[in-house]
Amino acid sequence: MVEGEASSPAFTIDYAVATGDWPAEDVLRGLVERAVTAAAARTDGPLQASLSVLFTDDAEMRALNARFRGKDKPTNVLSFPAPDSMVPPGTPRHFGDIALGYETVSREAKEEGKSFEHHLTHLVVHGFLHLAGHDHETEVEAEEMEQLEREILQSLAIGDPYA
Repeated sequence: MVEGEASSPAFTIDYAVATGDWPAEDVLRGLVERAVTAAAARTDGPLQASLSVLFTDDAEMRALNARFRGKDKPTNVLSFPAPDSMVPPGTPRHFGDIALGYETVSREAKEEGKSFEHHLTHLVVHGFLHLAGHDHETEVEAEEMEQLEREILQSLAIGDPYA
């Protein structure tokens, strides 16, 4: 497992590459920093916070999805918002954790004719928006979240992921 830390203007980002054929650490770090910085600029999240990102494989994503969502199948991204009650007074808030599954991310990018990096950036943005309280349980919520994703990705020169 490769672990490290990076900082965006408002976030300290801890990352871990557990398993999977992920790009090099510096590529992942740059991608996550750009995605988080762009998404944070468009949300009402905290001014300072920490965030953890786990790059793993479908086996671990399946286990996490089963444990926390009751769905016994792998998924591309999972988000785990940190409760505010976990923050000791005077310390930066831990915003939450994002986990990404390599095989699903890779397969989806190929099936949808997208670059792996663009699809991964989209999923980091998507996961971050979940941490910020956005959801897509209803059609209205989904439309609002997807539009926000489009705007954030456009600011990163990435095309509409839903086109």
